Amino acid sequence: MADTKASTESVQSFGRKKTAVAVTHCKRGRGLIKINGCPIELVEPEILRFKAVEPILILSRQRFAGVDMRIRVRGGGHTSQTYAIRQSIAKALVAFYQKYVDEKAKQEIKDILMRCDRTLVVADPRSRRCEPKKFGGRGARARFQKSYR
Repeated sequence: MADTKASTESVQSFGRKKTAVAVTHCKRGRGLIKINGCPIELVEPEILRFKAVEPILILSRQRFAGVDMRIRVRGGGHTSQTYAIRQSIAKALVAFYQKYVDEKAKQEIKDILMRCDRTLVVADPRSRRCEPKKFGGRGARARFQKSYR
């Protein structure tokens, strides 16, 4: 009975950027990190791969050695998805440490992440969306040209 409880030590966390949403399922394991079923090392393009693995590089691999992460990401473009992934990885590790390790280690991780990049822990505000179009012009702010004759 104790084995089944130990195997279900898991947390779910999400990361958002624009319209992209990444959900991370974090549980005890061997350090595997998969994005939509593929290993994180195979994320394309390569420049965005470094952004996706940034929380791992900041916090060192040893903190991720005891957890497996499965990440599902939908919506947005490549860049938005990558930023949502990195945020969900960081938030999932913080939540896992808070729930199953100890508060001191969690606070230490959170402080390191906040010092390095605040967007790893704090979500993009929902107010930064496309402004709706209004009448009298082509877009939200642009107006049709006025003619006097």
